[in-house]
Amino acid sequence: MDERDDLDEMNASGRLKPGRYVIISLRRMIANGTFKPGERIGEVATAEALGVSRMPVRTALRALEAEGLVEKLGARGYTARVMTAADIHGAIEVRGVLEGLAARRVAARGLSAHEEAQFSACLAEGEAIFAKGYLAAGDLDLFHDYNQNFHALLVEASGNPSIAQALARNDHLPFASASALALESDPASEYMHLLSAHHNHCEVMDAILRMDPDRAERNMREHARAAVGSERLFRRFMPETA
Repeated sequence: MDERDDLDEMNASGRLKPGRYVIISLRRMIANGTFKPGERIGEVATAEALGVSRMPVRTALRALEAEGLVEKLGARGYTARVMTAADIHGAIEVRGVLEGLAARRVAARGLSAHEEAQFSACLAEGEAIFAKGYLAAGDLDLFHDYNQNFHALLVEASGNPSIAQALARNDHLPFASASALALESDPASEYMHLLSAHHNHCEVMDAILRMDPDRAERNMREHARAAVGSERLFRRFMPETA
């Protein structure tokens, strides 16, 4: 199966909104080495490969520049940024430390009734996504929003605005953001990877409800590491960390 077939499979049955499909596809192509550093990412060719117009590609490239995945290639557009395993794992490790601290703080003080209701509603959204046993049309968009909401609720509940500020800076590093999804093309692998992330959320919340700061922090750090550790797309970065 070639890259185009992979991308078609990834968005089978319209599982993603067009704009999100483009940005996730470009992340995937950067992660697996389709786009090489120093080589211009052609807007027209990329748009044709993805079956979209040039505008969503242009918009996605600007967003990926903010994520630290591409950089300007003079006046000729964009190229994939040079990145190493250390860059990716280091940025994700920092996210794990910061979000682990947030989870520790929340578990140490406990949740208010309002916060507990917010987390409960959020996790219920996740349960609804996976209850069918497969990902249907629109589910990837729903997961993106659910995942982003869980992480935002956790950081807000920590009561420490410096954590949010530090995460915002770290999000400009490659694949560091909790919302920087680069999905598998195989629906079954994709389902299991995202379901595992949901289970991580539930484990963190269980530790928070039991007011166990050590477990809450440990589970949140492990959740961050799993973003790359279980992702087939990042295998080319693994040898340096073995």
